[in-house]
Amino acid sequence: MTIILALVASGGQAQTALQTSPGRTMKSYTKVSNGYVMVLRQGQHLFEELERFASEEKIPAANFTGMGFVNITFGYFDFDTKQYLPGEFANVELASMHGSIAWKEGKPSIHAHGVVGDQSFETHSGHILKGTVSTGSVEIVITVHNKRFERRRDETLGADVLDISID
Repeated sequence: MTIILALVASGGQAQTALQTSPGRTMKSYTKVSNGYVMVLRQGQHLFEELERFASEEKIPAANFTGMGFVNITFGYFDFDTKQYLPGEFANVELASMHGSIAWKEGKPSIHAHGVVGDQSFETHSGHILKGTVSTGSVEIVITVHNKRFERRRDETLGADVLDISID
């Protein structure tokens, strides 16, 4: 299957779309009454698509939830070293993903955590460092907020923290 990213006009809005076969285009996201629903397909990168969406739609801030099938890298934050200890998991089921979209230095900033399970029903979880859709798809529901939030560095923690004090 060939996957090509394209832009499709829908009701005056630009939307990321997939061309899965000649003449057939599938949108990656659509607006619904309480926000957006995004469906990602095999090979698409979770954070790249969420960042593209936030930029295209000029999203001030949002929260999202998702599920599907992924290849994923989790990180466990070591507070002593201020580094993430990574763990990679291939062809696993994303049972739950929760996250937020904010802005940092003029670009969308994604923060997400998740839980995945494998065929033996073993689960793994953590801060999502990166992920791509493996087999099947990933469905994401995005709830948009009416205020723009920024992520700012908290030197005490050694991490970026959501700043909700902006009006």
